Amino acid sequence: MAAPIRCSCVRLGYNIKRLIGNSRLITEVARNDKTFFRFRTSSRYYSSRASDPRVSRSKWTTKFVGIGLVTATAVGIGYGFRNTTVHDAVDNGIPDIKPSRQIRIPTDKSGMKLVLYQYQTCPFCCKVRALLDYYGLSYDVVEVNSVVRSEIKWSQYKKVPILVFQAEGKEEQIQLNDSSVVMSILYTYLLDPSKPVPLIRSFYPQVEVFDEVKKKEVKDFSNKYAIMYQEDASDGQTADQQMEERKWRSWTDKTLVHMLSPNVYRTPSEAIQAFKYFSEVGEWEHVFSFPMRIFVIYTGATAMYFLGKVLKKRYNLNNDVRVSLYNECDVWMKAIGKDRKFLGGHKPNLADLSVYGVLSSIEGCDAFKETLERTKIKPWYYRMKSAVKRHEGHGILSVMNTTPGKSR
Repeated sequence: MAAPIRCSCVRLGYNIKRLIGNSRLITEVARNDKTFFRFRTSSRYYSSRASDPRVSRSKWTTKFVGIGLVTATAVGIGYGFRNTTVHDAVDNGIPDIKPSRQIRIPTDKSGMKLVLYQYQTCPFCCKVRALLDYYGLSYDVVEVNSVVRSEIKWSQYKKVPILVFQAEGKEEQIQLNDSSVVMSILYTYLLDPSKPVPLIRSFYPQVEVFDEVKKKEVKDFSNKYAIMYQEDASDGQTADQQMEERKWRSWTDKTLVHMLSPNVYRTPSEAIQAFKYFSEVGEWEHVFSFPMRIFVIYTGATAMYFLGKVLKKRYNLNNDVRVSLYNECDVWMKAIGKDRKFLGGHKPNLADLSVYGVLSSIEGCDAFKETLERTKIKPWYYRMKSAVKRHEGHGILSVMNTTPGKSR
């Protein structure tokens, strides 16, 4: 425990220096949040109010408020660490962690035990949940503390989502990583449950590839958008349809998802709104102590505001980032065309589920509401939402799995 604590303290010291240096922004964030901080502030930084002597304040007042917020968040970290339980692997296995909630679908007869380690509003986690819900699969959710991530300390893979799979009647628990790989493996298994998941997983080895945007070697997975069809297992897609599905699944990960952060955290007030939405839908009151929750919301909003600016530049977004988001949604709708309900035709395919999952992650934010108003994506989105909530894929799987000659 000593090493992680030392490391956390170093990170805390670094973050405090960054936050003090940016105390003006923190003050602006707080000033825009009418429900938590009941004060006003101004300085020469706010040019529209600097000329009003009734509200002018010294730069030290602004700095003081910023430092005060930093102190509060530091206290939040302290309480958070004090109340944090580290879940280590048991006998080199996966620990038994009490789920944050359990999703039970009465029609699910698969016998699988699935545990999803996630952040509720992570777009990649939302992709996996969209697939699980659409196909009517029961699963447990372990909400990961996004600050200390104690729930996944046992895993060498430190990102979410992580899906732990256990087949009916089997004791072995199998860890599946990367949202697109999880979707491909699980869909392959649903098509043909006679193929064991460890075998299917071996078709998606981890490799190092050069990222053209980041200009460095990064870890990725081979074949991540491919479904491993067997001669006796097919969902009826043609080769062209399979290639189209892969193309748009890749586009979701490499293009669409990068539109979100610059839009959701476009301004300090929008960043605060986003994190409050995340807190609400993620039920952070059950995951964090109150001081830690305040720390995550306000410090997270500040950090992500700056990150949004970095991502805007990295991915060459329009100066008005909303335009970039609108344009990509229009690109998606053009791909579907006027004659199809979904990219998959009369039913969603994995690309539909991926795009829906990514967009659903920001459903409570202004960027999402404005996108529905300014683009043609709204009818498709709500068709998807209905299909996912009603678990319409369950009936489709039942038909496929009773096809004559199909192995089980």
